Amino acid sequence: MPVPEFSLIYRYFSDLGRGDAVDLSVGDDCAILRLAEGERLATSVDTMVAGVHFPADSFPEDIGFRAVAAAASDLAAMGARPLGMTVALTLPETDELWLNAFSQGLAAAVAEYRLPLVGGDTTRGPLTISVQVLGALPMDQALLRSGARVGDEVCVSGTLGDAAGALAFLQDKWQPTPEHAEYLLQRFNRPRARLDLGLALLGRASAAIDISDGLLADAGHIAAASGVKMCIQPDLLPLSPALSSHHSPEQILQWALTGGDDYELCFCLPAGVQMPAGCVRIGWVAAGAGVDCGLAIDFPPGYQHFSD
Repeated sequence: MPVPEFSLIYRYFSDLGRGDAVDLSVGDDCAILRLAEGERLATSVDTMVAGVHFPADSFPEDIGFRAVAAAASDLAAMGARPLGMTVALTLPETDELWLNAFSQGLAAAVAEYRLPLVGGDTTRGPLTISVQVLGALPMDQALLRSGARVGDEVCVSGTLGDAAGALAFLQDKWQPTPEHAEYLLQRFNRPRARLDLGLALLGRASAAIDISDGLLADAGHIAAASGVKMCIQPDLLPLSPALSSHHSPEQILQWALTGGDDYELCFCLPAGVQMPAGCVRIGWVAAGAGVDCGLAIDFPPGYQHFSD
């Protein structure tokens, strides 16, 4: 006999809703969250579909964690303080073993990102996870895509291209050593949203975005919103030893420039502003339009859901 929807919610998700900003969590028609004086609400939603955003045979705990990290990365890109999240889960069937593991991945993300689960929905259909995140911003501050100015430095956190390298491994297009494969898979399955970095960049960075569609595509969004040109120096891109172990320098560069799902931050710093720890300069902002990486190579611009 199928388990009723509300029984599933209470059994697997009701314990994940406690947080400092939560006045009312799962159990009523709406959750109630509290903003501090002088704050405003930031919200974003991110959807992942099996076979499109993750392999259909991925471990459910990794699917849960990754879905939250991807959505939380949008809060990081805005410099928002996390308040809570809702999860809409579409399942092809009721599988309590799968749900138990999935809820463990959610629980790990709730703890790491201080994002209590305060509501959601379950429906039947192809496996799909939608996560809406809610955050708080000061009334007079936010990291936007539109603030980059000529002369700013272009910077990134972490290393680039690891998730794309992991996907190539999963698709049997590359066989890294077991140690490197484990590292790359961890970067793909358990990405780290840079929430603390986003908070630290408030009032310091002139523009920011998270790298979900690839560096060139996402830097292009800053360029378009700010009316400037983003100049990228490929030799300055931060690469992990695992990704650098691939035999083809061109392939490594393509992954670093166009591979998505790293969820690092790309941001612009005015001259004289100190670089945060764990970040590096990869270029500068100039007059003009678009993104210039100095290469005459036609790399794809990033994943497009509705392209031919």
